[in-house]
Amino acid sequence: MQLYASFPLSLESLSVSHVFALALFVCLAIVVKLLAMRRRGMRTMESFPGPPADWLLGHVKEFHQDGHDLEKIMKWSGQYPFAFPLWFGPSLSILNIHHPSYVKTILTTTEPKDDYAYKFFIPWLGDGLLVSTGQKWFRHRRLLTPGFHYDVLKPYVKLVSDSTKVMLGKWEIYGKSGESFELFKHVSLMTLDSITKCAFSCNSNCQTERKNNPYIQAVYDLCHLVNLRFRVFPYHSKTIFHLSPHGYKFRKAARIAHDHTAYVIRTRKEVLKIEKEQGIFKRNRNLDFLDILLSARDEHQQGLSDEDIRAEVDTFMFEGHDTTASGISWLFYNLACNPEHQEKCREEILQVLDGKDTVDWEDLNKIPYTTMCIKESLRLCPPVPGISRKLTKPMTFFDGRTVPEGCIIGVSIYGIHRNASVWENPNVFDPLRFLPENVAERSPHAFVPFSAGPRNCIGQNFAMNEMKVAVALTLKKYRLIKDPQHIPKMIPQVVLRSINGIHIKIKPVENDS
Repeated sequence: MQLYASFPLSLESLSVSHVFALALFVCLAIVVKLLAMRRRGMRTMESFPGPPADWLLGHVKEFHQDGHDLEKIMKWSGQYPFAFPLWFGPSLSILNIHHPSYVKTILTTTEPKDDYAYKFFIPWLGDGLLVSTGQKWFRHRRLLTPGFHYDVLKPYVKLVSDSTKVMLGKWEIYGKSGESFELFKHVSLMTLDSITKCAFSCNSNCQTERKNNPYIQAVYDLCHLVNLRFRVFPYHSKTIFHLSPHGYKFRKAARIAHDHTAYVIRTRKEVLKIEKEQGIFKRNRNLDFLDILLSARDEHQQGLSDEDIRAEVDTFMFEGHDTTASGISWLFYNLACNPEHQEKCREEILQVLDGKDTVDWEDLNKIPYTTMCIKESLRLCPPVPGISRKLTKPMTFFDGRTVPEGCIIGVSIYGIHRNASVWENPNVFDPLRFLPENVAERSPHAFVPFSAGPRNCIGQNFAMNEMKVAVALTLKKYRLIKDPQHIPKMIPQVVLRSINGIHIKIKPVENDS
């Protein structure tokens, strides 16, 4: 009996020891695999020296999201000309390039977006134009390009003017009090109002609602969480991220964003149905981006699926408001910091508008100095500070260094725009850099706020037009003043933001003495 009584205990002990042994074996296998991947990555990057990296965390611990991360990138860019590797975790390495000659090599190709960082966008934005690859990307790009023809963009100018004037009306309280206020939240509402009116013929009334806009907050959360997930190595695992509190917050924010875009699509389909039944199709409104999405057909007369339409609406709802909000906010801040250039813009704008309270399509090409200031702000503060590609074949750069197929190339737009070997006094705001004679002396890949080549930003003309309208009407009404008590700290979270907001003061122009 004693023998039999002890048998279960021995069996249990044996099972526990097996479990521990198996767990140890799995852990060792994982470590061996990670080390092998790291060695493979180091061989890939052996021609490119870079800052020392922790074997497990890589350079993740170097970035604190405290407003100084971009300064660190620029410090390394000075130490390692043209390119240097960045490690995120033990096995993921990205070749960070920051010189026009290197950028030209990658952006003149059709190499796809990398399938590592961009895959974190898919649960939010779907397989839209931002993240799609191959034939699907080519097909969608071809089908959507008519949505950005100047005949489509032309009526948008009045709509953006209307949205801007609503924002400026709300600023009257700050003009009277002289108190500092945070720009980004105001501009985000204005650009969201503009994109819903222009691209989707939908009046959101988001600027006049008293409560906080849930879509704006959702986009902010999603950008933060995508950035966080990329930086935290365990979150690269879909399962771990899904089970984490951050994964729950991401899914909640994505539902809010999807509900918003679903409402826009549903509303438009109802309008189209009524228009078709009453025979008044498009008679009372202009053709817009959503019209083109719904009616687009390829050479086989095949349109976009409902899933594709939602992905593209999600993509353009985000990219059409958040990136332009960043660009406009930093533009206003840079003009506040450089009053002499602000005044030259104002003089030019007042002369062109000649007493009008709105901006017309024909006015957009009559403000060259203002346009140069917009470009200089985009140089110093690119709304998208970095993009990445994954090589489908080996690539050799102009200096003979080569990277193999599968390598991820990170294009540091911020680094290119402040590269001291390309730009004299790169941190100084100087719009004269964009005089035609000065532009002709530089590589066209020295200034790439909208990327370049086949995969450049399809909406760049819309974005530039919106920035011109916004700055023209703003400078006509207000003088922008720097707030020395609130200096923004730049932080790259998909788009360029400030960890402590972007604050300015304003003064009505007619009150100048």
